[in-house]
Amino acid sequence: MEKVVILGTGPAGLTAAIYLARANMNPVIIEGDQPGGQLTLTTEVENFPGFTDGIMGPELMENMRKQAERFGAVFKRGWVTEADFSKKPFRMKADGIGEIEAESVILSTGASAKLLNIPGEKDNIGKGVSTCATCDGFFFRGKKVLIIGGGDSAMEEANFLTKFADNVTIVHRRDELRASKIMQDRARENQKISWKLNRTPVEVLSETDKVTGLKVQYNETGEEEVLETDGIFVAIGHRPNTGFLGSQIDLDESGYITVKPGTTETNIKGVFACGDVQDKRYRQAITAAGTGCMAALDAERYLEGDAILDWSETLNQGQ
Repeated sequence: MEKVVILGTGPAGLTAAIYLARANMNPVIIEGDQPGGQLTLTTEVENFPGFTDGIMGPELMENMRKQAERFGAVFKRGWVTEADFSKKPFRMKADGIGEIEAESVILSTGASAKLLNIPGEKDNIGKGVSTCATCDGFFFRGKKVLIIGGGDSAMEEANFLTKFADNVTIVHRRDELRASKIMQDRARENQKISWKLNRTPVEVLSETDKVTGLKVQYNETGEEEVLETDGIFVAIGHRPNTGFLGSQIDLDESGYITVKPGTTETNIKGVFACGDVQDKRYRQAITAAGTGCMAALDAERYLEGDAILDWSETLNQGQ
């Protein structure tokens, strides 16, 4: 039986692995179906502290993995399909591994950006197609970009991108937007934002590893047109990777894991959650890493009890 098992190898899971391995907790990390998480799909990361010239997403994840391995973390290739948290030890079944038993579990399975699933989209992720304006907006300074979506997140990202791009066009498949009125108003008042409504994306166009346009279909007539662009930002929501949990772990209405405020504790003692799987607001590598640290300390405190030093209590006593 393992002392602690971490599910997922994005910034949250790898940070938890580093902390637990340094504490001699011998963590076992199940890599998941996308080792390294969403950062492996990005190119250059410029907003992770400590890298003055930026760092490639896959390289950052590989560095974090090696750091965890240096302290003794064990990685296993596979993904959990079933979990039983009803009794101790916790039991999980993982494709490629088999059954796993653990005293504690850290859930860091992330949230996957929803894609359009049209030709040319996946092939051009990191080459002009992005799912994160905060991550990649800087690379489109002075250029033309498209935002696909009609919700609050699409409006927010469109406004954010106007800080860099000369023109931002919102493309939505309906005449009406799902976004709240205040978010719509902010977007409509921004002179850098234009609109292509009632149009369905059909294909991402590219040349020599660079996005050049988006083919869309006008829903009323079926007529197709090509929208020339330097970049396409898909903002149609995220899907937390929590399907395998069933009804054991408390989730919110969107399927994200709910945790006790100020901690990473779930409704089941000994099961913790960190990263994007419990964060639908920030979804940044650095915030995920921060909650990974929290989960490691919470798990260590759970396993070791009073042996873990609580710095906040120590500081309060000295005041």
